[in-house]
Amino acid sequence: MFRIAQFIVGFFMKIFFPTKVVGKQNLPKTGSIISCNHISNLDAILFATNTWEKKYYLTKKEWFKNKLLGAFMKSIGCIKIDRQSTDVTAIKNCLKVLKSGKKLIIFPEGTRNKNADMELGEVKQGVSMLAIKAKVPVVPMYINRKPKMFHKTIITIGEPFELDAFYGQKANEEVLSQASKLVAEKMKLLQEQVTEIQNKKKEKRKKKIKKEA
Repeated sequence: MFRIAQFIVGFFMKIFFPTKVVGKQNLPKTGSIISCNHISNLDAILFATNTWEKKYYLTKKEWFKNKLLGAFMKSIGCIKIDRQSTDVTAIKNCLKVLKSGKKLIIFPEGTRNKNADMELGEVKQGVSMLAIKAKVPVVPMYINRKPKMFHKTIITIGEPFELDAFYGQKANEEVLSQASKLVAEKMKLLQEQVTEIQNKKKEKRKKKIKKEA
């Protein structure tokens, strides 16, 4: 089901929402958490259809209300979570995915970021909690713009890092808060690096146009 969906959906996505993924070499071969900013409902689909390996995604339970849609979502790697409470079942399913060597994608802002300047919202503690419990690396990822039809979106995958300084500690509020700050710092750093590269390219294009004029 996943491969069929990936092929069919991917075909149309590549036409209407062209996407380039930069930094694929940074993805670990073992279990890991990909921590990404969240700007549209297409975020997960863009990534899934532009990378071959099946990955898993934390998805709000509302998407599973329809049984047929819910079965489809589950088949392509979506893990249902109740965002209004501590969903123990979802946590267990995530840990199972990570310990089996698979990759889990989480949007730690919890909801779509509607900031015009793309500034990262509050990074919640789910990424750090799961990374510490499963002892897996975290991979920051950044989507440079809200997807627009026939405009290229660039997804940048940063270098993985570990929260090993927190391994073995009780995952209390203080520990998770500190670990989440580190996750946020790594995500913001990646965003700054991507923005700097984009600004340099824009400046270079402006100079070229000015020179040709």
